[in-house]
Order: sequence, then structure tokens, then C-alpha cells
Amino acid sequence: PLLLETPPHAAVATAVALARSRGLVPFCPLVNAVLRRVAAAGPAALDGLDGPRLDTPSWLWSAWGGEARAIAESHLHEAPLDLSLLPGTEAPPGGEPLPTGSWRYPSGTRVTALPGFDTGTFWVQDAAAALPARLLAAASGERVADLCAAPGGKAAQLAATGASVTAVERDPARVARLRENLARLRLPAEIVTADAAQWRPPAPLDAILLDAPCSATGTIRRHPDVLHLKRPRDIAALAAQQDALLAAASEMLRPGGRLVYAVCSLQPQEGAERMAAALARLKLRAEPFTTAEMAALPEALTPQGWVRTTPALWPERGGMDGFFVARAVRI
Repeated sequence: PLLLETPPHAAVATAVALARSRGLVPFCPLVNAVLRRVAAAGPAALDGLDGPRLDTPSWLWSAWGGEARAIAESHLHEAPLDLSLLPGTEAPPGGEPLPTGSWRYPSGTRVTALPGFDTGTFWVQDAAAALPARLLAAASGERVADLCAAPGGKAAQLAATGASVTAVERDPARVARLRENLARLRLPAEIVTADAAQWRPPAPLDAILLDAPCSATGTIRRHPDVLHLKRPRDIAALAAQQDALLAAASEMLRPGGRLVYAVCSLQPQEGAERMAAALARLKLRAEPFTTAEMAALPEALTPQGWVRTTPALWPERGGMDGFFVARAVRI
């Protein structure tokens, strides 16, 4: 009733019904009593509470280290809408250009109502999510794979360069969305329904973009349920999957071919630790991003030459998703 401005009687009734549906019938009187007291106290009930800290599970707060408070405070604000544009097209009115090349619109903007949506001149893609494909710097005619490609924003970026793109996705439902998005944008790509850890191209590739499945803790502004759905044990399982995908990707590259690894996670186990492990055991050598490549976002460049964005970056512009991005070359 305090944060969502739900009528007190509705909030109490809904919470009690939820407790009952989860098998917590003995606690229903307690839920009812506590919420009625909160409603009676009104906004004063929030006085003195550390909202960002209380909203963040301890294991996440600890993992984010010195940046935890800034990240948690950024989660209190709704994310804006970012667009990537087809080369040579104009941005819809009402937005502002970002230094990294994306266009930003106020939160709540209806993307389907923007001029150019039906004609496929842009697609929704957070400014941070647009970085991995840009940093891969695919060239016209290169043979490139986008592994774990749905919903297709990064595949679209790669295809727009003129590269020969193979988009690999194992989930049939997500493949359908991938096809739909690329069709709306009228961008060519070979779409393969397969597990990227098992699939192999007919010939070694020039470049690979691996945006691996992850905990998605970098997208909490857009998906606040992540705070409550993810557990520490999930990170270990995802790290094993990321290791397998990195090993597969390294086998797909020609000597000298480049790999960009990315995750929309704030967890070091899924980002820097995975890349360090891959460099130690696979036929890969690190190729750090340069200050020139990251001139539009220098604060995201790490001492190792990797990229780490968080929702706390660009607070004056509305932040961005949390991403880790690294580049390596096949030996």
C-alpha cells in the first residue's frame, strides 16, 4: 500500500490470499495484522529504513563489493528505452543520442508506437547490450556466428555490417522470436536451431559473439524478480554452462579468429573469472579492448582491458544494464 499506492484493503486481501495459496495458512493472521499496522502508519512506516540494502539479498550485496550501494540505488529507478538503428536511418523523434551510438527514450515509451517500428528501422536494445557486437567489429564478408542469439538484437547488429551471420539458438520458441525480429528488420542471417555447445560450423569462423546464458543480475531494473528468483547455487551451474560454451566457441574459430564473450551479469564468477579460466585452459589469448575503442565509455574499461558496465554508470542519463565483455583470439 505504501510503494504501489494500492488501496490498503486490496493489499491486505491479496497478501493473505497469496500466503494461503503457498500453503502458509497458519501465518495468514500474522500477514493480515502486520499489513494493517503498516497501512495505519502510512508513509511514516518507511522512515529510517535502508531501502536499497533491504531490497538486495545479502549474497548479491556482498558480491558487488564497493559498488553495491550505487547499483542497488539504481534499481529504484525504471530503466529508459534504448534503440539501435539500422545504418543510414533516422531515429524516431523524442530521443537523445548516446555517446556509444544508441538512442535513448524516456521510460514508459511505447516502442510499437514509434515511427519506423513497422518498417524495421530500429530495434530495442539497451546501450550496454549493444556494446559486445560493436566491439566484435565484424566486417563485410566475414563469417561470423552469434551463439545463443535470441531475441536477435546482436545478430541484427552483426548482419547490418554485411558479415555472413549464422545465428544459433537452441530454444524453438526463442528461435521463432529471432526469425520474427530479423524478418521485421529485413536483415539476412542463417538461423540454426541447435545447442551452441554441441553445434559446429561447416568451416572455421572469422569471429564469434557469445552472449552466454547467465543469472541476468545486470538487468534487475527491467526484471526485478531476478532478485528473488536467483540463488548462489544457480551461479555455479551457469558458470559450468558458460565454460562449455567458451570451449565450443574456441573450437569453431580459425587461427587468428576473434571471440567476444559477454554476459548480462554483475557476478564476477560469470564474467572475469570465466574469461580468466578460458584463457588458462583453451587455445585463446587475451586481446584487451583499447582506450580508443572505449572512448565513448572510458569508465567501463577495466585494468585488464575488459568491459564492465553497471546500472550505476551514467546516472545523469538514466544508467544502463550491467554487462561484462571480453575479447580473445584463437591461437
